Amino acid sequence: MKILVTGGAGYIGSHTCVELLENDYEVVILDNLYNSSEKAVNRIEKITNKKVTFYKTDLLNKEEMNAIFEKEKIDAVIHFAGLKAVGESVRKPLEYYQNNITGTLNLIEVMKKQNVKNIIFSSSATVYGNPASIPITEECPKGVCTNPYGWTKWMLEQILSDVYTSDPEWNVMLLRYFNPIGAHESGLIGEDPKGIPNNLLPYVAQVAIGKLECVGVFGNDYDTPDGTGVRDYIHVVDLAKGHVKALEKIKEKAGLKVYNLGTGNGYSVLDVIHAFEKACGHTIPYQIKPRREGDIATCYSKCDKAKDELGWEAQYNLDDMVSSSWKWQTMNPNGYKGE
Repeated sequence: MKILVTGGAGYIGSHTCVELLENDYEVVILDNLYNSSEKAVNRIEKITNKKVTFYKTDLLNKEEMNAIFEKEKIDAVIHFAGLKAVGESVRKPLEYYQNNITGTLNLIEVMKKQNVKNIIFSSSATVYGNPASIPITEECPKGVCTNPYGWTKWMLEQILSDVYTSDPEWNVMLLRYFNPIGAHESGLIGEDPKGIPNNLLPYVAQVAIGKLECVGVFGNDYDTPDGTGVRDYIHVVDLAKGHVKALEKIKEKAGLKVYNLGTGNGYSVLDVIHAFEKACGHTIPYQIKPRREGDIATCYSKCDKAKDELGWEAQYNLDDMVSSSWKWQTMNPNGYKGE
């Protein structure tokens, strides 16, 4: 099968491309490189010893997408491309709605025109809002999102569900990720945020290597074991493998499916910092700051459905995640820009 991976040069996309290639899928990457680097594509090829077809284009450019589908004869799409910074989405809502929603609508229209009806969508646990119950199962109702980024995921799930309802020939996999961290064991690909990182792990890594001074911990008065927010961190390679399993499910003509991809374990912010200290061998300075608006105390998954239906479950623990992240950071102190 030939798989189009939108956003395939990005963090989760690049790791998924590696797993696809190692499972003998052909890979075509479409990425506008807004938040990623073409060097990731070279690194994917280096890790797998296989060639990847790469197009620098944007989902807002429908004509180019049409041409790519015509030329490549795509069998299925894994759709990662989108803007993803929570804070920025609050400041620039129109940009997020335009990019994430219009881009996806264009993609679906082109797929429909080309009769490609298999899609795996990169969704997020953020669609649960402040969850009705913990641990979060797929039966948990979708909630009220706390930012425009979350709403784009929420709405796109609805759009894709409606597409399936209108035409049950579609196979739509909605994968709700918890918090991906870590990097490929080779240290060749990993998370390479633009500017100051928005996410905890790359921030901790940059403090550990001396690029940033101190980790800000937002709130230590939550109702959690140590007062800091608890999240379900999942190794990005485990997450990538989940997409390969979802593709196998598509081959069964599975229709519309929703799966949580997480570990089922909650780790606090301080747990992550202390695990990272162990990996890098020195203390990491942190400072307690006020809670952030929209943050919830605890969020972790129950992933029995993915285990039962996809034969997938997370293999890596927190120490594996942070040590792989530290390896990527030390090998690439300036990310892909360091070359």
